[in-house]
Amino acid sequence: MRVSDGLLPTTDLSIPKRATYAAFGVNGLMYAALVSRVPALGADLGLSTAGLGLLLLWLSAGAVSGLPIAGFLVQRVGASRSIATGVATVAVGLLLLTLGLGSSSLVAAATALYVIGLGMGLWEVSMNVTGARIASLLGSDGLLPRLHAALSVGTVFGALLGALLASASVSLSGQCAAVACLLLPVTLLIGRTVRSVDAVESSGGARASGRNLWSSWREPRTLLLGLFVLGFAFTEGTANEWIAYVLVDGYSASESTGAAAFAVFVAAMTIGRVAGGALIARFGRIRTLRASLGVALGGVLVVALAESAVLALAGAILWGLGAALGFPVGMSAAADDPLKAAARVSVVSSIGYAAFLGGPPLLGLLGGRIGIQQAILLVCVALLLSFLTAGATRRTSPGGQPDHREGSSSQKPS
Repeated sequence: MRVSDGLLPTTDLSIPKRATYAAFGVNGLMYAALVSRVPALGADLGLSTAGLGLLLLWLSAGAVSGLPIAGFLVQRVGASRSIATGVATVAVGLLLLTLGLGSSSLVAAATALYVIGLGMGLWEVSMNVTGARIASLLGSDGLLPRLHAALSVGTVFGALLGALLASASVSLSGQCAAVACLLLPVTLLIGRTVRSVDAVESSGGARASGRNLWSSWREPRTLLLGLFVLGFAFTEGTANEWIAYVLVDGYSASESTGAAAFAVFVAAMTIGRVAGGALIARFGRIRTLRASLGVALGGVLVVALAESAVLALAGAILWGLGAALGFPVGMSAAADDPLKAAARVSVVSSIGYAAFLGGPPLLGLLGGRIGIQQAILLVCVALLLSFLTAGATRRTSPGGQPDHREGSSSQKPS
């Protein structure tokens, strides 16, 4: 069921596609602006590495709370309202964090991070369901990597913004207030523009029923895809939350250098995602992904074991390139059957985001005991899990049968 089959005219998808690109990009900017200042968050509240890890668990707890209801929310009220609700919730959380930092209150800061996480869970699952649905209708393995490239571009700008504000000695509370004020009008803009996605989904007749959503949790391939995405999500999330801290704490670099390392990581991810569609079209999902896993593994080892900050920055490049494709390609694989795409993507993205947001704070607790450089070696275990489950990403027909034409010209790279 694709555009090329005549079910939907291509022009119906142009506006939803642009709106979804915007949703991904703004999400990346918001998240990176926050996590690039993790060292400042710890410093403002006087927290140790373990204490900071515990605090960040509230961000994860909020996101995990939002993940199970995001699929149902998209189904019941549509993508536009679901994404807009997530954006607005994040904005409120950032304002609450501003108040918490101003009063040096751990309780207020934890509450604010929970609210931010809740909004992120709604926002991120909703936009991935929407993007995967459009990619499935277009028959494109390249769209979701490109959507995530837009997220990475937003993340680059967010990381650079964080580095610039850190070097200018702008407080984290002031930054949060400014970003929140920017998000409030964006909420209205995205909510109105993405409304056309709802029309596309309704005309395609592919909005998931509650029964499809629950039954997808019992499908072996869907669960294997969830485990595959889990490994990549943990790999990406660990870099997002800790790579700047590793440079500052492990290599005695400045905060601005740590934020720059994060920017290098996300820039490498962006390049990998832009180029990923063509690589998958030529070599197939499985071979491309397993090669990516090897590159990511090398990057993690260099960052953890390097003797200088310069070498650690080179490792960040490899880490970013290797981690680029796992999450979006896992989403694409979950959406191979358009009629069940929303339900399956909701399941896979929920598992992935749980690891993306929940794993890194737990890793921080481990880092408090053995050192953060040693703790990030746990990412190697996550990469092994993704390597073992990569076979689940093989393209399937709507009937669930494997498609052995991977890497042939029948796949569209974009």
